[in-house]
Amino acid sequence: MISMTGFAGVEKAGENFSVNVEIKGYNSRFLEVQVNAPAWLSCFEGEIREIIGNVCGRGKVEVSVRIKEVNAPVKINVNANAAGAYADAVSRLAAGLGIEEKLSLSTLIGMEGVLEVEKIRDEEKYWIVIEPALKEAAYIFQTERLREGKYTEYDILDSVGRIESALQTVASHVSGMEDSIKENIRTRFRELTENAIDENRILAETAVLLMKYTISEEISRLGSHLGEFRSETAKNERPGRKLDFLSQEINREINTIGSKSTIIEVSRAVVEMKEALENIREQLRNVE
Repeated sequence: MISMTGFAGVEKAGENFSVNVEIKGYNSRFLEVQVNAPAWLSCFEGEIREIIGNVCGRGKVEVSVRIKEVNAPVKINVNANAAGAYADAVSRLAAGLGIEEKLSLSTLIGMEGVLEVEKIRDEEKYWIVIEPALKEAAYIFQTERLREGKYTEYDILDSVGRIESALQTVASHVSGMEDSIKENIRTRFRELTENAIDENRILAETAVLLMKYTISEEISRLGSHLGEFRSETAKNERPGRKLDFLSQEINREINTIGSKSTIIEVSRAVVEMKEALENIREQLRNVE
C-alpha cells in the first residue's frame, strides 16, 4: 500500500552551478504532475514527467527544479533601435521645454530594453546533473510514501478487524432475532384470539417476516467483501480504487443489517462497524 503524500529534496553541484530538486505529493483522484522549472529547461519536461510516472500511479505531484548559477557566462546584446528611440524622445522633450539637456550614456544603458543580457547555457550539461538528482529525489519520495503507506495499511486492517469482530457478534444473534420475531407474532395472536393459537398461521406469518427481516444473506455478503478487502490489500500494491469500491459495498450491507435489527446487541455492533468503516474510508483518501 502506497500513500499519496510525501516529500523529498535533493541538492547536487555541477560546474559553476548547483541544482535543487524538491518533490511534494498530495491526495488526488488521478495522477497530476506539475513541473516548476526555469523556462529554458522546458525541453526536459517530458523526461521529468516520465521519471515521476515511473513511481506514482495516483496523486498530485509537484516537482520543483531550481538552479543557482555562479559566474555563468553571459552575452550582452545592444538594442540600438531602443537606445535611439529613448535619445530622440528626450531631445524632443528638452526642446519642447526650452532647456538644454543631453542624455548621458550611463542613463541610456539603464533604460529598459537597451541592453539585453542572455546567459549562455548548455542545457545538456545541466541535465547531466539534474537527472540523477531527480531520480534520487524520486527514490526518496517513493520510500517515504511506502513507509507512510505501511502505517496506513496497519490502521486500515485494524479497522477491518473491528468490523469482522462486530460481524461475529451480529451472526451470534441471528437465531435470537428469529426467536424474537416468532415470539412477537405469538404475542399478537394471543391478544387477538384470546389464547386460541393457530400454529399454522403463526408459522406462515413467521416465514413472511423472516424473509423480510433475516440478515443471513447480508452477513454472508459482508463477510465475503471483508475477505476480498484483505486479499486485495495483500496482493495489490495500489489497491485504492478497488478498496474504495469495496468500502461502498461494505457500507451497503452494514446499513441493511442496521435497518433490519430488532435487538440492541445487533444495533450496537452496527454502530461499531460504521465507526470502523468511516475510519477506513478516511484513510483510503490517502492511498494510491
